[in-house]
Amino acid sequence: MLFEPRSGRLAAWGNALLAGLVSPDEAVSSIVAGDAVHRVAGLPGEPGPVGLTLALGRMRALGVTGLRVALPVPGHPLGLSGPPEFNARALESQEAVVAVGAALGLVPEVAEAGPAGDVHVEVVWRCLPVREAPPADVPSLGEAERELAEAVREATAVLTRLDVAASGPAAEAAVSAFRARAEAGREALAPGYPARAVRVLALAQRVDLLVSLAYERGHGGAVAASEMAARAEALRPVERVARRALVAAYNAAVEERERG
Repeated sequence: MLFEPRSGRLAAWGNALLAGLVSPDEAVSSIVAGDAVHRVAGLPGEPGPVGLTLALGRMRALGVTGLRVALPVPGHPLGLSGPPEFNARALESQEAVVAVGAALGLVPEVAEAGPAGDVHVEVVWRCLPVREAPPADVPSLGEAERELAEAVREATAVLTRLDVAASGPAAEAAVSAFRARAEAGREALAPGYPARAVRVLALAQRVDLLVSLAYERGHGGAVAASEMAARAEALRPVERVARRALVAAYNAAVEERERG
């Protein structure tokens, strides 16, 4: 239930690799994670799809010095700068990676294969030209942290107002998984990220967890269309804050390097 977009993994570990802080094998393993395979298609100079190791090396040769994340949804082109074709594909996937130093962007196309219980996920990152311009609506880490503090209070208030209980076996299991992951010291971001970015990412994921619980569970089975619409309307600003914070956290390594 914790929101960890593939674009976040690619940007975080790609940034660590570009900075010389991890090996190619470590970066690729962390990016692929539980998927079967990742490839990159449409990369300049490559006639067909290539593996991540070759793709990241090729991007470095093309002048890429860093990677940023975009998490757009309809009405909120978070992290995008155009052109329309790239924005449309990113909106369809609701995530993308935008290169720094070369006018390139990557959008994941995810396919599943195999029988139930043994599904393999394959990801093809479609490489497209992007417009070199400031990304839309991306806050600083400081802004994101302040917004998140308020979002946690608002999410709790929304759960109470809508009579949604973050309780019961399923909810407790989700919260326990969140705490276990944090206590296990799982590296939420790759080497090279400031501690504040790790803190902001963890808090954004907590807000995302609260929002997910609010959507999925409620006293008395809140299933009427009017109730669902009211819930979505109340939670939309909280979701927006969480996504802005996720982007700020994943982009922090690039922003810090650019500040010098």
